[in-house]
Amino acid sequence: MSLRAVELFGGAGGLALGTHAAGFANELFVEWDRWACDTVRQNRKAGHSAVQGWDVREGDVRKVDFSVVPDGLDLVTGGPPCQPFSMGGKARASDDKRDMFPAAAEVVRTLRPRAFLLENVRGLKRAAFSDYFEFIRLRMQYPELVANDNESWLDHFRRLQREHIAGQHDSLTYNVADTLVNAADYGVPQHRHRVFIVGFRADIDTEWAFPQPTHSHDALLEAQWVTGNYWDEHSVPTKERPLLPSRFESRIRKIRDGQIEVNGRLPWRTVRDALNGMPEPLAGGVAGWKNHNHQPGARAYPGHTGSPLDEPSKALKAGGHGVPGGENMLRRVDGSVRYYSIREAARIQTFPDDYELHGAWGEAMRQLGNAVPVLLAKTVGAAVAGHLNSARMRDEAVLQAS
Repeated sequence: MSLRAVELFGGAGGLALGTHAAGFANELFVEWDRWACDTVRQNRKAGHSAVQGWDVREGDVRKVDFSVVPDGLDLVTGGPPCQPFSMGGKARASDDKRDMFPAAAEVVRTLRPRAFLLENVRGLKRAAFSDYFEFIRLRMQYPELVANDNESWLDHFRRLQREHIAGQHDSLTYNVADTLVNAADYGVPQHRHRVFIVGFRADIDTEWAFPQPTHSHDALLEAQWVTGNYWDEHSVPTKERPLLPSRFESRIRKIRDGQIEVNGRLPWRTVRDALNGMPEPLAGGVAGWKNHNHQPGARAYPGHTGSPLDEPSKALKAGGHGVPGGENMLRRVDGSVRYYSIREAARIQTFPDDYELHGAWGEAMRQLGNAVPVLLAKTVGAAVAGHLNSARMRDEAVLQAS
């Protein structure tokens, strides 16, 4: 039996696609942006199996009637807007009207799911936000301890701290854990550092831990510069390979000498890995490939160099042209650059090839830049699903024994 889920701040659907692959059936998908909603609607109309059951609600999550969701929900997921905490933004946190963590807590209070899964940028854990991050944790831990009229977040935070220390809670309570990860460590061909906040309702067994990394940089260095397996797998002749990066020489030597062990992890996946089997994008698109048009105008300059072909991509950003660092741009071995096509960027974000992004290049890149990598969402979602299923089986065994 599928586990039931509701998605908040759904964007283009990366998190929801991942949790769907992990065994959750998404019943309600809430997103305020019309273009992102159109992406989901367009794929649903085209018959994409993952989104068929999604009830798409376009609008402010605070104005959605969640009474339509039957009791017994397993999971609430979402990526509240990252701009209040992003290192590329003004970082105003609670003073930014786009801060939606309190809204997420209200939905959890209303739906009382067995678990929740929230994702955001690593800037959320900056020292400057330490108090507010702890407020978020406590707010999600005790969703029924809502703010009083005209109460500031700081006064609310102090009240939550007092209640937490008192240790007597008859209200809805969650056991909350947070983790900062790099998506590359989980097989995503991209450096994408994200914070996950996971909570299980207090009646669910708390023996849960975030999944261990499966991939590593050292394993990639070994495959490229010790065994050479990486180049052989891609049939790259010696003359077309990049020079060994001097900044890695010492580490490669230690790997070769056995001073550093890969410990069974797989190599980080690179841009070359992600784009394997794809034709070059063309101005008019490529037959048989969705969203695979060439986007002209890419150029490199200091501080805007693109993502090297044989490393994980830089984190895609929610912008089109002029993104600092050239994150939405590919840099070939010879130093030439071009923009990722929408389909290539979707590959970098591990979206399925048959999932089409709605809108022009800049709009689609914004959606992808805001998205959770599907593979990372599946990995975390599968761990949550496994824990919830195990808890349910234990509860059923106790009932049968009684």
